[in-house]
Amino acid sequence: MIKSVLAVFFSFLFVFAPSVTSAEVVSGHVVKKKHLGAKTKKKAHAIKHRVTLKRDVSGKSSRKIAKSAKKHRHAQRVAFAPAALTAGDLAGLHMTHDPLALQSNVAFVIDQSNSQVLFEKNANVALPIASITKLMTSLIVVEARQDMNEVLEITSSDVDREKNSGSRLRVGTQLTRANMLHLALMSSENRAASALGRNYPGGLPAFVAAMNAKAKALGMNDTRYVDANGLSSQNVASARDLAKLVVAAQRHPIICQYSTDSKYVVDPGGHPLQYANTNRLVTNPGWDIGLQKTGYISEAGRCLVMQAKIEGRRVVMVFLDSKGKYSRLADASRVRKWLESQKSQA
Repeated sequence: MIKSVLAVFFSFLFVFAPSVTSAEVVSGHVVKKKHLGAKTKKKAHAIKHRVTLKRDVSGKSSRKIAKSAKKHRHAQRVAFAPAALTAGDLAGLHMTHDPLALQSNVAFVIDQSNSQVLFEKNANVALPIASITKLMTSLIVVEARQDMNEVLEITSSDVDREKNSGSRLRVGTQLTRANMLHLALMSSENRAASALGRNYPGGLPAFVAAMNAKAKALGMNDTRYVDANGLSSQNVASARDLAKLVVAAQRHPIICQYSTDSKYVVDPGGHPLQYANTNRLVTNPGWDIGLQKTGYISEAGRCLVMQAKIEGRRVVMVFLDSKGKYSRLADASRVRKWLESQKSQA
């Protein structure tokens, strides 16, 4: 009886167990089953299953696999893609070192009361200024004494076809000129800035002409404007010029208020839209900021202009072509600490 049972058992093993001399091709590799442990067998089976699935499965599964592989390849390209060079980099400004190790290729800091230069780095080079342009846009609107209660409408002409940036203000949105100005300064709303320029007497060409005329009147000799929102890299200025613009704009309380508000809500009809300031320093209780404006396009890098009170002194700061999302703010903090240390040593 025992012999019969053993005979059946060994016959079962002989029939169903794989041959020790057999081999299997898995994903292009020959794997000898004789040398496979339990984990290795499981892995080989999984590889074989994936290969079979790619070959044989049609329809939705195949498309999903191809789509997943495409996304993976794209992610790899993005991860290893070199950063785009800015106009400042192309001019070699990144080779300039400074005692504060700023991440901005350009920096300029002055005492507003007497125009004394406190810190300077490549301040005379004209570079793209991105949305810092909107500070001049606001100055033209305010000094033209246009009706702030007039309702303006966003049209297809205000849609960004330069950088293809998005906007929460849809075509057909109607807001007062005051609200458009508020959003342009505080949240750098491109369509709002475009609408402001387009609704100037004579339209956008006349508005841009007024911007350039004002720059000339302020002695901004390295400055040139071609639009109202700063999306074009042809809007250029030097840091020295922008310091003059900050001083001129700071004389208007409405520009100071709108540019430094931390949040603002508009209701174009339907759902209210809440906006936040593009400069998080305005919510920092350690800062006393009287005016500010940020900017960014790839050619310009990260830009920032501010008027702030430091140790009782009104200071104008300009940072252009900074690398990293928050590096311009970090540079402002470095300069502030440096000025405070200079004050304590005096």
